[in-house]
Amino acid sequence: MIDELSQSAIYLDNNATTRVDPLVVERILQCFREEFGNPSSTHRAGSRAAAAIEAAREQVARSVGATPDTIVFTSGGTEADNLALTGVLEANPARRHVVVCAVEHHAVSEHAHYLATRGFEVTTWGVDRGGRPDLEALPRLIRPDTALVVAMLANNETGVVLPLREIVEISHAAGALVMSDAVNALGKIAIDVVALGIDLMAISAHKVHGPKGVGALYIRKGLKIAPLLHGGPQERRRRGGTQNVPGIVGFGAACALLGKPETQEAIAATGRLRERLESFIRANIADSHVIGLESPRLPNTCCVCFADCDAEALLMLLSEAGIYASSGSACSSGAIEASPILRAMGVEPRVARGQIRFSLSRETTAAEIEAVLAKLPELVARARKMTAAMG
Repeated sequence: MIDELSQSAIYLDNNATTRVDPLVVERILQCFREEFGNPSSTHRAGSRAAAAIEAAREQVARSVGATPDTIVFTSGGTEADNLALTGVLEANPARRHVVVCAVEHHAVSEHAHYLATRGFEVTTWGVDRGGRPDLEALPRLIRPDTALVVAMLANNETGVVLPLREIVEISHAAGALVMSDAVNALGKIAIDVVALGIDLMAISAHKVHGPKGVGALYIRKGLKIAPLLHGGPQERRRRGGTQNVPGIVGFGAACALLGKPETQEAIAATGRLRERLESFIRANIADSHVIGLESPRLPNTCCVCFADCDAEALLMLLSEAGIYASSGSACSSGAIEASPILRAMGVEPRVARGQIRFSLSRETTAAEIEAVLAKLPELVARARKMTAAMG
């Protein structure tokens, strides 16, 4: 059943998760067989597991231009985001204010809301209709007690890439640190934490054809941060608990693949396929709106709104046709209200209601995109009729 599903379906929900690369699966299985020891144990089996973690740490670090000692492994992007926010605030008790961009992932925005209930102050930093934050407004938002400015590198719903280097320069000049969620940027655009000047950055394995349940937080060398999890000396006392060795090894293997020329060529090809998808939609489906079209975007992400169309109805029809997409963030699947990201961008409700995100991967083929285009106009028309009938 699973094999039939994987062979027949056209999977365009890669910003939610990617298929684990077969080479990564092989490395994980090898780890289960040969590196099964507890990495904190002093015997040979433990040392072998610890060595596997450090090899993976180097691979992950290289993918973002970092040194291995700045990488802390976590259970995923959400934990990395939470560790960055809470860890910085607890390490700087005199600073109780955070500036958060309005288009952040729920892993950031929900945690910021939690921090607000704990007495911290959170200021939301708005964006324009292209999903880009107002750089001129940022200095006015940063206060003497601002600990952190949070701005993702690329939005998971729209693919819009934020001007992170400029954000870092403005924030540092005003005395604030900068944290970035780069979970959906990794493997799609080049990342160099040193060139960006960033202080903290979250990444995750399952967005780059690695396993779920493992991520990492880059912490600039010399930066003090309080741990979320206590209980052991692991991760240089920045994250207690026995490490997920197979997951970490898989993350490293996935990052190693990113550096291969054939991988980079395949990633570049997703941009051409995305352009084909969007140009067809704009030319052949009336009242369709590509979100963030005027802004720099990830090459794999097409966020399009079909006005007067219920996204859930269209997603159902797409799924029945063997096309898997989403209506924005997977974490908000099933939500009736418009995406907070689109609301922040000022997209009108009748348009935002029809938000569909097609997210490609390096495995997506031209034949698959053509198959989608052959069915999409009819499916949108049917969904619009269903929407009208629902009132």
